[in-house]
Formats: sequence, C-alpha cells, structure tokens
Amino acid sequence: MPINRIERRYVPFAYAFLLPTIAVFLLFYLIPIVTVVLTSFTRWDGFSTPTFNGLTNYLRFFSQSSFLISLRNLLLWSLIAATLHVGFGVLVAFVLFQKPKGWKAVRGVYMIPNIVSSAAMAMIFRFMFNNDFGFLNSLIRLVRPSFQVNWFFESPWAFVAVTLTWLFYGAIITLIVLGDLMNIPSDLHDAARIDGATGFQAILRIQLPLCRYAIGTSIILSITSRIAMYEAIALTTRGGPGDDTMNIPIILVKAITDLNYGLANAAAVFMFLMGMFTLWIINRLFRMNNPIY
Repeated sequence: MPINRIERRYVPFAYAFLLPTIAVFLLFYLIPIVTVVLTSFTRWDGFSTPTFNGLTNYLRFFSQSSFLISLRNLLLWSLIAATLHVGFGVLVAFVLFQKPKGWKAVRGVYMIPNIVSSAAMAMIFRFMFNNDFGFLNSLIRLVRPSFQVNWFFESPWAFVAVTLTWLFYGAIITLIVLGDLMNIPSDLHDAARIDGATGFQAILRIQLPLCRYAIGTSIILSITSRIAMYEAIALTTRGGPGDDTMNIPIILVKAITDLNYGLANAAAVFMFLMGMFTLWIINRLFRMNNPIY
C-alpha cells in the first residue's frame, strides 16, 4: 500500500512532464493532419475561404493517368525497398557483427552518404550519370566506346537511375539491426555452440528471428521513405521522361503550384493512408506486438 500511495503521488508530475510532448503533438501533428483531411474535401487556393466540394478532389486525383503510374512506381519501389534495400542493410549489419578487421572504419565510411542531404545526393548522381562527362558512362565506354545513355532522361533507364540514388544507402537500417544483434544475450550464442550449431544455423535460427523488430522497423522506414520521396525525383527527372518516374509527392507539389490546395491535400491524405497501411501490414507480418524473448 505505501508503494501505491507513493506512485499515485507522483502521477501528476508524470503528466506534467508529458504536457510539452502532448502540446507539440497537437500543434505540429494532430491539428495539421485534421486540417489536411478536412480541406481535402474543399476547393481551396490557399488564400480564400475553403469551399466544400465533396469528393471532387479525390475523384480528380484518382482519375489522373499520372496517379496510376505513380501507384505502379510506388509498388515497385516499395518491393525493391523491402527486399534489396533492407536486405543489403541487414547483410552489412551481419557482416559488421562478425567484427572483421577494419569493421569500425567500414562502419564510419558506410555512414558518410547518409549524412549528405537527399537534394545533394540527387545532384551528385545527376552529374555521375551525365551522358557526356559522367563517371558511369565514362567507365562503361572503356568497354563499349559507342555507349550513349541519358540515364535520367531516357525510358526505361530513368526509373533505374532514380532507384540507384537510394538503393544501396541503408546505413540507418544497418545501425538498427546491428543494435539488435549486439543486444542478443551471449548465453544464447554459447548454448548454440554447445549444441553444435554452425555459424549459418546460428544466423538463421537465432540472430534473424531475434532481429525481427529491427528488420520490420527498417522495412516500415524504407517503404514510407519511398511514399514521401520527392527530392531525388524533383532534382533529376521531375517525374519524366513522360511519367516514367512520376510519384505522388510530385503530383502534390504540382497541385500546390497550381494553387489547388484541395487536390494537394487529397494526395496528402492518400499518402498518409498508405503509410498507415504499411505500418499495419508490417506489424502483422513481423508480429511486432508479440514479445521476442
């Protein structure tokens, strides 16, 4: 009983510490989200008073030919992100976990591209993939002198080029998974060795299952980054050639520049729902709410 009385005594202080966080969430997250949802059902140019127009913005958004292409691209990028992108980051984490010679230096170098802004990375790749003086084409011409490809401006190479701007840069994924690997109790590794488990069996039966949370979280982060991907496309292909690399953020920004904030907010609501669906499906697939140990 005395312990319970002490706990109840400190409850107001706990809520006092939570108040700033709740205020920030309401001010910068919840209120903007509610505003976006409500104004997505209006005709609004960003200046005048919003006028309710029902589902007009959503019907217009879904009827655009660029929407279907954007959805196709999002599904392809999400599949690549959940498999190759996350898989590469997980692979690097497992290699670093073995602590080979120079692993700390590799970890540091691997982080460097991830501290560069997305806009800067997009410009770097734009120069690297330039047909006339880019590093990639110059390297290919050592083998094929007649090689000519404008990577960001020719179909289907533009989709490949945009994908390469983020595909192998998964340092955050590596750090998340590496943190889980380092937290696995040494008793489990010792028990596996005593039972005669090989290194591959230990990875397959112990380490991978115990990194379930980290891998699931990495997939969520990677797919939601593809949903919100803007700079890499806006500064390279701008959604082209044609609509080959079109995505929903490009549609959203175009609607804003056309002063059609209702349509832009309809696109934003769709992106939000896609993010929530990703969170739900990965939580179910990786059993994120179930205990590991």
